Amino acid sequence: MLHSKNPIVDEALGALAFTPDIEAETSEIYARLKGKVSAIEWQIQAPLIAAINRLKREKNAVVLAHNYMTPDIFHGVGDYVGDSLGLAREAAKSDAKIIVQGGVHFMAETSKILAPEKTVLIPDLRAGCSLASSLTGEQLRLIKQRYPGLPVVSYVNTTADVKAETDICCTSANAVQVVEWAAKEWGVDRVILVPDEFLARNVARQTHIGIIAYRGACEVHERFNAQDIADVRAAHPNAVVLGHPECPPDVIAACDFTGSTTAMADYVTQNKPKQVVLITECSMADNVTADAGDGVEFLRPCNLCPHMKRITLEGIYASLLTMTHEVTVDAAIIDKARLSVQRMIDMPPTATPARYDMIKARHHVDVELIS
Repeated sequence: MLHSKNPIVDEALGALAFTPDIEAETSEIYARLKGKVSAIEWQIQAPLIAAINRLKREKNAVVLAHNYMTPDIFHGVGDYVGDSLGLAREAAKSDAKIIVQGGVHFMAETSKILAPEKTVLIPDLRAGCSLASSLTGEQLRLIKQRYPGLPVVSYVNTTADVKAETDICCTSANAVQVVEWAAKEWGVDRVILVPDEFLARNVARQTHIGIIAYRGACEVHERFNAQDIADVRAAHPNAVVLGHPECPPDVIAACDFTGSTTAMADYVTQNKPKQVVLITECSMADNVTADAGDGVEFLRPCNLCPHMKRITLEGIYASLLTMTHEVTVDAAIIDKARLSVQRMIDMPPTATPARYDMIKARHHVDVELIS
């Protein structure tokens, strides 16, 4: 039996059972998860999935599930799935009264910024982000004083108070586009891009705009190194290696393709390589498997995000059942932060899938690193 620290939730969990009706209700979902979820696991997960989907209908709620969610969440209860940019867009236009964030805290804050009239829930308050916690609004204000007149582009992986000090946000899917737009809009030849140092270094290799960068990093992607890629190629010489732009530049230079999580997923489903390695969070490969079809073999390495993994089916169920934990953002912060996020959302989609030019990536371009 599943347990939580809430007796109300425990009682509700105790009433869940894998019945023939539940099996039939969730059969289409299980068909997508076969190979990733065992039959024994499914007998635990299916009643929870059915109960969550029932609660969503009753309460007019949606679950926004990031690409790094586990497959049971991503395919089982996610109403909208994708990368940070895609989820932000869905939060802005959703008609639901309640948003449950299948992701980390900065994502929930972004949803609240875009939809302040909605109730935004996060199943676990401990689901943070090493990158978002690397920079505060106060620190960014000091950076702006040091570089007056330059536009600030902040990665969406930031807290609400950082977004409030930002001119325009970006994701890995549109960072190059946003940097070039900001430089043109402000009439300058360099911009501040924070807080991810590696994203900034990789963007610098794609544009003529000068980049002023900060020393933040994602604890998942910074652990990869070029030797990891060399080891994979030695063991699997025909494998296609796809990297995320939060990885160090030497990793990106060794990859065959680099793009956002959505761009990587699109690459796999469109090209269907026989063997593929996703240099990113582990659940990404598990989730893409369902859409890739037969004939695509996913190889490791990958790294787990401990923060993303705090979001579980049990947590989502408890969150909806008891309406916890509500994410709030100060109204003054929302007013200031909304512009930077909305500018990101309003950027026109790129003509081709967001990807990083691998020829350009092999050319060394320095950033100015804030000390």
